[in-house]
Amino acid sequence: MRSDSIRVVPLGSAIGATIDGIDLAAPLGAEAVALIRETLFDRGVVFFHDQSLTPEQHIAFAGQFAPININRFFRAAEGYPAIAEVRKEPDQAKNIGGGWHTDHSYDQVPALGSVLLARELPPRGGDTLFASMYAAYDALSDGLKATLEGLRAVHSSRHVFGPKARGEAHADGRYRNADQAVQDAVHPVVIRHPGSGRKALYVNPGFTLRFEGWTEEESRGLLDFLYRHAQRPEFQWREGSVAFWDNRATWHYAANDYQGERRLMHRITLGGVPLA
Repeated sequence: MRSDSIRVVPLGSAIGATIDGIDLAAPLGAEAVALIRETLFDRGVVFFHDQSLTPEQHIAFAGQFAPININRFFRAAEGYPAIAEVRKEPDQAKNIGGGWHTDHSYDQVPALGSVLLARELPPRGGDTLFASMYAAYDALSDGLKATLEGLRAVHSSRHVFGPKARGEAHADGRYRNADQAVQDAVHPVVIRHPGSGRKALYVNPGFTLRFEGWTEEESRGLLDFLYRHAQRPEFQWREGSVAFWDNRATWHYAANDYQGERRLMHRITLGGVPLA
């Protein structure tokens, strides 16, 4: 695929693409925006390497795709409330995002996705992995697909960010505003992606509690099966990289394999639409 000097290179068979020949620091033309959006909705996550962005340029790039969703739980980059810091210092044992999840599934209107910029990376490790929920759905049996079509699931932020949640990131200030973690949301277990029209599995280990109308105990067996089924990691980070992923079509996982080193990422999250 080419659009003038822009080249799209698919990564794995199920997920991911790199987009070369584009400078994210400059305003994009309508054709480039359309190509990135189309690739994002098709491949789930797109990567741009060797980028050098100021915070202002990071914000400007993200804002060309959707309104920015200010994260209420993460510490913001100083002077830039639109940018959430995903930080781990050398003396901190646990990282942020160290488990498969989908950002903001606990919101009534979940985020479209996020634009993550690598600011500081450890010499080794610190990769972010991705899994396709299109592929996860497609690989299910017809019988299980039919069962899931009628189900909705309850998602929540309370157990991760709320007052009763306790952990290192709460104690050291990386997580904030615990009193705002009061919202539960209910979404279809199988969604039709609003950009691509494809069906995707929409539950995740980070924020999904149970199926609507089921107890947590009743839900656990089927949810655990779906979680094991869906874990297909794909990509490793390079310093200076930008990842733009679609929260409706992917899970992601920040590997915590760099103890004693610093990792600092800047993340901008984009507002989405109701899911059906």
